[in-house]
Amino acid sequence: MASGWDWENGEGLLRLDDPEEWDAAFERGEHHLGTAVIGLAFQCSLEEASPRIVRAMRLADRDQRGYAFTAAGHAARLNGDLTPELFTALRDEGPGGVAEHPIRDALTYVPFRKLPPWFKRRWVLVTVRDKLEGWWLRSTEAIGDVWRSLRGRRS
Repeated sequence: MASGWDWENGEGLLRLDDPEEWDAAFERGEHHLGTAVIGLAFQCSLEEASPRIVRAMRLADRDQRGYAFTAAGHAARLNGDLTPELFTALRDEGPGGVAEHPIRDALTYVPFRKLPPWFKRRWVLVTVRDKLEGWWLRSTEAIGDVWRSLRGRRS
């Protein structure tokens, strides 16, 4: 069966709207599955896209795996929620790597009450750390302003 999608070059796969086509491409071992799963995140329901995103997060190709994590971030932005499987996959990958931005997207776009416990703890940690970092930057900026002002008076 010939597909209407360019799996060899990946062109147009961001418009992929057929989960069964993605499944067939996965079975054939096609390239650009991560790119295509971003298309599913944009075009399909969260319930349809989620199992494919999770599968793409386990691809051997590091770049395509990264695109799958990007798809999870887009799913969080577009739906204001993630499935339990996506939350688990992001938690398992952990912050600091390829999952850092999708985790931040989930913390930003999914309401706190819908977050699983690990994500709630992560939200508190990130919020406190960001607030302290902001205070630190503002205080060093203020100290720098005072220092420059004092040096200007001596001249």
